[in-house]
Parts: sequence; C-alpha cells; structure tokens
Amino acid sequence: MSTVQRLDIIVIGAGQAGPFLAAKLVAQGQRVALIEARDLGGTCVNRGCTPTKTLRKSARVAYMARRAGEFGVQVGTVKVDFAAAMQRMQDRVDEARSGLEGWLGSLQGLRIIKGHGRLAGRDGDDFLVKVGNEMLRAPRIVLNTGTRPFIPPIAGLHDNSHLDNESLLALRELPRMLIIIGGGYISLEMAQIFRRLGSKVAIIETGPRLTSREDPDVSAAVTEMLQAEGIDVHVGQAITAVLPGETEGGAYVQLADGHIIGGSHLLVATGRTPNTDDLGLETVSLKANMRGYIVTNERLETDVRGIWALGDINQRGAFTHTSYHDHDILVENLAGGQRSADARTSIYAMFTDPPLAHVGLYEADARRLVGEGRRISQAVHAMKDVSRAKEESETVGVIKLLIDEDSGLFLGATMLGIQSDEIIQSLGLVMAAGGTWRTVHEALPVHPTVTEFLPTIIGRRKPLAAT
Repeated sequence: MSTVQRLDIIVIGAGQAGPFLAAKLVAQGQRVALIEARDLGGTCVNRGCTPTKTLRKSARVAYMARRAGEFGVQVGTVKVDFAAAMQRMQDRVDEARSGLEGWLGSLQGLRIIKGHGRLAGRDGDDFLVKVGNEMLRAPRIVLNTGTRPFIPPIAGLHDNSHLDNESLLALRELPRMLIIIGGGYISLEMAQIFRRLGSKVAIIETGPRLTSREDPDVSAAVTEMLQAEGIDVHVGQAITAVLPGETEGGAYVQLADGHIIGGSHLLVATGRTPNTDDLGLETVSLKANMRGYIVTNERLETDVRGIWALGDINQRGAFTHTSYHDHDILVENLAGGQRSADARTSIYAMFTDPPLAHVGLYEADARRLVGEGRRISQAVHAMKDVSRAKEESETVGVIKLLIDEDSGLFLGATMLGIQSDEIIQSLGLVMAAGGTWRTVHEALPVHPTVTEFLPTIIGRRKPLAAT
C-alpha cells in the first residue's frame, strides 16, 4: 500500500452535491479528494435527469406530430427512429459528463479518484478511507453516494430477465410490449415516454393507486391522463409470480386475481435503496437506519462528528435539487453559517407531459391541521378552465392551493398541467420568502400565462373541512 495522503476533506460520491462542494472548497484553498466508483455526475447526469428528459423531448415531438392535424398542420404518417432518439439522448449524456469532467479536472487542489471509496477506521483525529490499494486520511468526510434501484422479493423475478432505469436506457431496439412494475414517478415518466415512442405499455401497481403520496383526486387525474394515451393500468393486485416470456427478455406477470400480463420487456421501478451497505460505516461507529439511510441533523451532520451525509442517502428528499441544495447548506455552515435543512419546504416535479408538481403540504395534511383548530382554505381549479391552456390545447390537469387564513401564508400547492414544473417554482419562492396570498393576488402578472390565473383561483378558495 502506498504512502497515506492527508487531505483537508474527502468526499465519497460525485453526484449532485459532491462535485460542487469539492469545487467550492478547493477555491478556498483546501486540499480535497473526490472519490467516485462510476461516472462523475452520478445518477442524474448519467442514468437519470439528463437522459430521461432528453428522451422525453423526442417522445413529446412524436406525440405532437401525431396531433398536428388538431392545429391545422398536415405531416403525414409519423415514424419514430428509436435508435436515433436513443443516440441523441446518449450524445447529451456524453456532453454533460465530459463537461463536468473537464471542469473538475481543471481545478487546482482537487484530486479526483476513480474507485470505490470505503471508510477504514480512524487514526487520531483523522478518518481513514481506502480506495483500491491506496489509503487516504482527513479530519472531515462527506458521503454523497446516492441510491440504486430496489428490486422487490417477487417470486421468479430474480430468475427472470428484467430492466431497471439504467438498462432500460441502454436499449437500442424499441420494446414491443413494456410491462412496468411500480406506480411511482420513474415508472410513469418511462411509461409515457415509451408509449409515445411506439411501445405498448402496461403499469402494475400493487398499492391502491398510482403516485400514492399525492392527493387521491390528483392520482386519479394522472391515471386518466395515462390511460387516455393507451397505457394499461393495473392497481390494487399483488404480484404472485414473474414467469419467463415467450421471447428472450420477455416475461409474464401473474397477479393475485389470476390475471396474467405478458410483455417483450419488463421494467422494475419500485423505488431506490441507499448505497451505504459497503461504505465501512461500522469502522467509524456510524450506523445507518433500518432502511440503510444515514440520519442527519438539520446541519446535515451525522452522529459521528466530522462526517456529513448529503443527497439521497440522508432521506431528506430523493431529488437532484435537494442533493445540490445540501451542498450549498454545508458550504455555508463550514464557513461559520447557521443554515438548516429543516427550514426548507419540499418541492418537486414528476416530468410526465404535462408535468405534475408539488410544494409544501398535501390536502390530507391540511385537513388534519383543521381538525386541530387551524383555519385553512383550499382552491381547486381545472386546467381546462385556464385560457392559456385552452389556447395551447393542453387542458389536462388541475391546480390546487392551500392557504392559512390567519397568517395568509401558502401551505402547499399541487399542479398537474402545462408548465406546472416551472409555475410551481413561483409559489415555492413566495413561500420561501414568507409572502402571503395577497403578495400573489396584488402582483402584476404577464398575459397570457397560466400563472396570471393564480389570483383568480385564490379568490375562489373555500374553507377546508377536517378529515
């Protein structure tokens, strides 16, 4: 083993927090090692946001081309070159990763190490980290190792060929019939994309409804939207077995009611599991919880002083933007700041088309607060009654707002519809700044937009009843 190198801080994992944290620390003159077992950029750049949103655009173009006649445009038969769409996606991934590698590689004081980093105990005030045959040491460690697909214990599944979110994107031939197990955000995004690219698609969700964390009426609207595009949706039935299909890579999925669904490809999208099982946590007496996540306080500190956990593994939001936000909090706090991860309001989007976006509380949360004596109102408005949506012929969806009547503050919002992923940010910013409904109601909007209709929707709110 080579001589042990001492650094000021070691970052294990180069997802959305690690690289930017490392860059800011070396700019302060610190000696930093950034360790990554796979590709710089982590899941987002290589297997998540970048490829899927690029492919989503190809799928939307195909979808809009098929609808061209609605807008007075004649295009003839629409054909999708699946291999070309996938290559466009891969080119964008390669470009993004190459740009990140070039930028990080140019930073003085940053050492990038490709390999699996693992904690290897302590030596005085320093932590030891082993990467291959090399040992590193530093008084501070940051863990940003992300998650991987969770494969549930379904009879026959592990013995049968199946895809996850990564291997799905490696396909270069369009699936004839894609079966998806799981009814969450990854599942629904991929279902719609591949349906629009030309696959037949079936979704199997063993729970009672798709997008189970959302309000029931929103889940119903999402389901109706997908079914309208020809996607088969099966909910509320346990899967008893996965059996080999008639062709290589194919599968039959047997449900508890005896229904059997066959497909040429099977995608398992049933959630994620944290990459903490081979980090050597036990060597420094750092424990993960029962699900493998590392608990942190509001400053993102773990139970072991000198070790922080950022991104998906701290269970504070499995999103690229929360991981990136984590690094910003830590940078300020390392410099003497007092920022808290507890102070932020959860906000996210599911990038179906149209997208589903949410910030703050859900309706069920608000109803419980009403039961405790809070005065909360709700406004619900169909997107089909918004002028901009009508003009764009994008009338699918709903807008829901929750307002505290005593303080005037927004408590939450859900939007399914045109540009919801962008519009939700305006309310998120109002909430972060402590603005009230009057802030939105009295502000001068741009016409014609969806956002300009928010004051009208606010004016139609009604008292919310308790659960």
